[in-house]
This record gives sequence, C-alpha cells and structure tokens, in this order.
Amino acid sequence: MALYSDDATMTEILTKAGDVWAVVGLSNNPDRAAYRVAEKLQRIGKRIVPVHPKSETVHGEQGYRSLTDIPFPVDVVDVFVNSALAGEIADQAVAVGAKAVWFQLDVIDESAYQRTRESGLLMVMDRSPGREIPRLGLG
Repeated sequence: MALYSDDATMTEILTKAGDVWAVVGLSNNPDRAAYRVAEKLQRIGKRIVPVHPKSETVHGEQGYRSLTDIPFPVDVVDVFVNSALAGEIADQAVAVGAKAVWFQLDVIDESAYQRTRESGLLMVMDRSPGREIPRLGLG
C-alpha cells in the first residue's frame, strides 16, 4: 500500500490541505481509534467535525449525521468506516468540495482511491494520521 500513502502526500494533507477535518465514524467512545486520532488532530490545530449516525458532540465539536449535513466547508475527510462503506464516503467528499481524503488503517478501496485522485483530491489509504503526525515530525 506504500503507493497509496507516500510521505510527501501525507505531509501535504497534514500541513497544507486545510484545518477543518471531518472525521467519519467518530463517536464519544474513548476506546475507539477515531476518538484518539481526533484528539491528536485537535492538538496540532485542526478543527475536527464528528460525522456519525448519532451526530454526537465529541471533543467539544458538534456532530453531524453525514458529510452533506455539515453546513460549512470541509478540507479533509478522515474515514474510520469499513472498506465496504469507504468508497461512498470518498465520493461524498468529492461532492462536498473537500481537498483531501484520508482512509485509516485497514480501510482499503483501490477503486475509490482512483476516483478520488482523478477528481483532483489528495488521498492517503491504509494509514493513521495519529501515527504519521509524530513520525513525520509534525507534532
């Protein structure tokens, strides 16, 4: 999967794509990876937007049921759903005008990756920004 997650693209998403990150699959469950990654994103200055069917407020940020329900622009869509659902989320990210999509560890959909890149968005697949931020020296 290295082809889908090079350091230059990850660094660009983390430093230049924008500060509003929709975290799809984020809930108030502190045992879930999404909860911890969202917290780390906030620590490096990102505004997280929880996207979950329960539309819970997480880390002080109002949640929304879907990307299309968010009433303001989103820069990056961070995807914590299983691979079977991820392609639809990537397509929604394109539709709402996001600049980048990040599929978490074990979230893999090569067709979605191709469609998203062909639409002009940056994309990373099968990586965690929670792990990559310190590895890349970004926080």
